[in-house]
Amino acid sequence: GPASVASVFTGVRRPGLRTETPARCAGAVPADRASPWSRPGGTTVNAMSNSPSARPGGLAALFSVAGRPTEIKVSFWIWFAGGILGAMGGLLGMLASLVLFAAAPAAAAAVVTLMLLASAVGVAQMVFAVKMKAGRTWARVALTALAAVTLGLAVMNMLTGMGQGGNWAAFLVSLAATVLMWLPNSQAWFAAGPSRNTSAE
Repeated sequence: GPASVASVFTGVRRPGLRTETPARCAGAVPADRASPWSRPGGTTVNAMSNSPSARPGGLAALFSVAGRPTEIKVSFWIWFAGGILGAMGGLLGMLASLVLFAAAPAAAAAVVTLMLLASAVGVAQMVFAVKMKAGRTWARVALTALAAVTLGLAVMNMLTGMGQGGNWAAFLVSLAATVLMWLPNSQAWFAAGPSRNTSAE
């Protein structure tokens, strides 16, 4: 009757009169159950949208020096480039010494062994350089030991009269790279440990 129509429009609920709740739209989520990551209009915010960009992988990560002190960057490139030159020099020397096998097999075998050792040291130096760049303290110690070995070889070659100017040049380059690893700025970066900032890689 008229009373029922009036109660519908006025929103007054009278005894004995049951009003129907409007049907909820399909797919609608109650306000009290809405996700904290959802925006008005149904747009959902990805929880990872504010996370740091993904770090590069593969060769990009191998050669990335972002977020490191300048001393660490320069030291890394010196050690890595020196390792490449050492490995290549050892391999070339080994190939060149193969022609000695016909005349002096024993001497040729010794030279080949030394050249293989030089190549192995070059490869190890590259690995240590990458680990040092990643903040591994043991790699910094290993590179320092390699610099000491370079000095020992230079002195030995000089005393035996078989030395070359390249031996001392290699030692001076290794010494520069070693000093850079132990400067105060580098020391603070290594001491920071896992809390160091490398997110910009």
